[in-house]
Amino acid sequence: MKPLVLDSRRIGDGYPVYFIAEIGGNFSSYNEGVKIIKSAIKAGANAVKVQTYLAENYVSRFAEFTMPNVGKKKNQLKIIKKLELDLTIQKKLFEYCKKKNITFFSTPSHKTDIEFLEQVENKIYKIGSDDLTNIPFIEEISKTKKPTIMSTGMSNMKEVQDSVNAFYSTENKKLSLLHCVSMYPFEPKFANLQTIVTMKKKFGIPIGWSDHTKGIEVCVAAAGLGANIIEKHYTLDRHAKGPDHMLSANPKEFSQMVNMIRIMETSKGTGKKYPALCEIKNIKDIRKSLVASHEIQKGTTITKDMINIKRPGTGLEPKYFTKIIGKKAKKTILFDEPIKGKYLTS
Repeated sequence: MKPLVLDSRRIGDGYPVYFIAEIGGNFSSYNEGVKIIKSAIKAGANAVKVQTYLAENYVSRFAEFTMPNVGKKKNQLKIIKKLELDLTIQKKLFEYCKKKNITFFSTPSHKTDIEFLEQVENKIYKIGSDDLTNIPFIEEISKTKKPTIMSTGMSNMKEVQDSVNAFYSTENKKLSLLHCVSMYPFEPKFANLQTIVTMKKKFGIPIGWSDHTKGIEVCVAAAGLGANIIEKHYTLDRHAKGPDHMLSANPKEFSQMVNMIRIMETSKGTGKKYPALCEIKNIKDIRKSLVASHEIQKGTTITKDMINIKRPGTGLEPKYFTKIIGKKAKKTILFDEPIKGKYLTS
C-alpha cells in the first residue's frame, strides 16, 4: 500500500491512525468554531473538518426526510438551511487554523463550493457518501490535484469502483476511502467492519472508517481491523439541539478513543514471534527444567525415578528427560537441584 500524505502526515499501514473531528453542524459562530477546534485538537484530533455548501445548491425544495432530533418527516431544504455555515465564518476559521498550524478542511457539495475552498487554500477534500455516485463532481474535485478522502456509505463495491475510476481519470492518485454506514445514528450490528479489510485488498490504498454510531466502541474496533483513518463527529455538548450532537463524541470520549487506539497501535508489534524484552529475564525463573527427585551420589547411573520436572529453568530442558537416562553423575547432585549437562557423563 502506498501511503497518502495529508498535510505532511503519512497515512496508511504502518503509520498512526489519522483522527478527523467532524464539527460541521455542531456550531454556528466564529467564536464557537474556534472553541470547538481548540477542544478537538486538545482531545487528540489530527484534523478538524466542516461542510461547505449553500442549501439551495445542495438540496431540492421537494426533498423530504426524517432526521434524529428534528421529529417527523421534514423538508430537507429548511433543515439544511438552518445548518448552513456562513462562508465568511468559514474563511475566518481557515485563516485562524493556518496561523495556529491546525489542519482544517471541508466537504464541498457543489462546484461553487470547490471554487470557494480553492480561494481559501483548502489542502484536503472530503467527498461525502451522498456524492459517491456524483461522477462529474468527483472529477471536479480530483482536478484540484489535492489529496481526497471519499466516504462510501449506501454503496456497493461496483459503485465504489466506478467512483475510484472517475477520481483516477484526471491522473490524481491521492485518494483514500472511508467505509461508512449512512444512518444517523445506527446500531453497531450494521457496521460490517470487515469491509475495511476487503477494501484494502481490492484498492491497495488507505481505508478508514467514518462513524455514525453512539459511543466510541465501533471506532476502536475499526482501528483494530486496520482502519487508517477514523472520522468521528465532535461536539462540546452531546445534548445540544441539532441532528449531529447525539451521535458525536464529546471531548472526554474523543480523548478516550484516541488514547485507546494509540495503545492498541503500540501493542501491535511486528507480527514476529519472539520473547519480549521485558520477559527475557523470566525464562530462567519461570520455565521448568530437570531436577533431582532425591540426592544423586557421584558416579550413580541416572534412572527415570531420579528425575523430576520443576521450576526454575536453569537446568536441562524437559525435552532431555529420556536422553539423560543411563548417564552417570560426575558430581553429587542435591535433592531438587537443577540438573545441568556438565554434571553428567556418558
